[in-house]
Amino acid sequence: MSTPADHLWMHFTRMADADRAPVIVRGEGAYIWDDRGKRYLDGLAGLFVNQLGHGRADLAAVAAKQAETLAFFPVWSYAHPSAIELADKLASLTPGDLNRIFFTSGGGEAVESAWKLAKNYFRLTGKPQKHKVISRAIAYHGTTHGALSITGLPGLKQMFEPLVPSTFRVPSTNLYRAPVHRDDPEAFGRWAADQIAVAIEQEGPETVAAVFLEPVQNSGGCFPPPPGYFQRVREICDEYDVLLVSDEVICAFGRLGTMFGAERYGYQPDIITCAKGLTSGYAPLGAMIASDRLFEPFTEPGAMFAHGYTFGGHPVATAVGLANLEAFEREGVLEHVRAYEGAFRATLEGLTDLPIVGDVRGDGYFFGIELVKDKESRETFDEAESERLLRGFLSTALFDAGLYCRADDRGDPVIQLSPPLICDQSHFDEMGQILRGVLSEAWSHL
Repeated sequence: MSTPADHLWMHFTRMADADRAPVIVRGEGAYIWDDRGKRYLDGLAGLFVNQLGHGRADLAAVAAKQAETLAFFPVWSYAHPSAIELADKLASLTPGDLNRIFFTSGGGEAVESAWKLAKNYFRLTGKPQKHKVISRAIAYHGTTHGALSITGLPGLKQMFEPLVPSTFRVPSTNLYRAPVHRDDPEAFGRWAADQIAVAIEQEGPETVAAVFLEPVQNSGGCFPPPPGYFQRVREICDEYDVLLVSDEVICAFGRLGTMFGAERYGYQPDIITCAKGLTSGYAPLGAMIASDRLFEPFTEPGAMFAHGYTFGGHPVATAVGLANLEAFEREGVLEHVRAYEGAFRATLEGLTDLPIVGDVRGDGYFFGIELVKDKESRETFDEAESERLLRGFLSTALFDAGLYCRADDRGDPVIQLSPPLICDQSHFDEMGQILRGVLSEAWSHL
């Protein structure tokens, strides 16, 4: 077999190291195997994707059956049964009046679609100046030019500038490094939410179209919202006639123990963007889910949302998505996550006796472990130290020890864990044992 370095241009990969990239050949349940036959616990669900685990013959069979009947047809002025049925199913699961399902191929396209819809909606309703977007520092929202513009990671953006103008950042909800009210989560949440109002006022309310927020911010290491945060954000958006977009590409479909992350934290968005877990990775599919209010102007004679993707609403992908959601209900996946999330948290919090572990945070089956040089002062690692720690040691050492997860430095150094939703205490114990050994070794190196 050729090596990955021969012809495959891998994503977000330093290609000088590509000849050493692991080759994963199969998966079953919560485990994956490489081409040498070694087994690894999938502590990241592929990439926050594989909710139901690997090797699901039932989902594969649905894909094959649909491909035999209708392998492809677009939803451009036409429709097909699996897209209709999945849209109906999603509308029955979404909170409030989020009943309009616009299918995409993936999460970045869903975010792109949401921004375009926001601008288009305000143009149709007599507010053409409302086009700007507010998002949070360090947040990741995708790689297309629009989604990358909304992303709050300067290092990912510099090589592709100039990007789409009119995007602005506000603070994240990182309580561990809160600049104010560190000992009062509710006060900190109020402060962080109010920074959105400050940004809207600074830019001019008549120019701001939307706020893009993840229920739990991924990049930076799993920042859950403080109590009352999203309720205050909703108030602010209503006050200034700004759309609240809940970017749930990671957080939807059981990752937080609810079908959608907005349900977990009790807020009503105007748009939800989602992908990944919608099919548990058995086919590529995403969606922008909009409220009836936002859809209404497009029902006027001659009106059209002039936007779409060739593979959005693909017959095979939507058939798999429907089967995936039916399996969620049949197998009690959401109930399973809620029953075991406390055990998962407790296992990871058991690592806080290690000197390198500064913070454990997250919800559901979505957690980050922040690594520090000094627990008392919360001193972090500088850029060179972080490079040596994460890429020079931890990424390889954790994988060699049998755990696939993510050592991430988009922000302060963290290890991210987001296993398949079928995992139980036995998997948590295995994960904890590997993490303890490798993190102890990392500290000895330091």
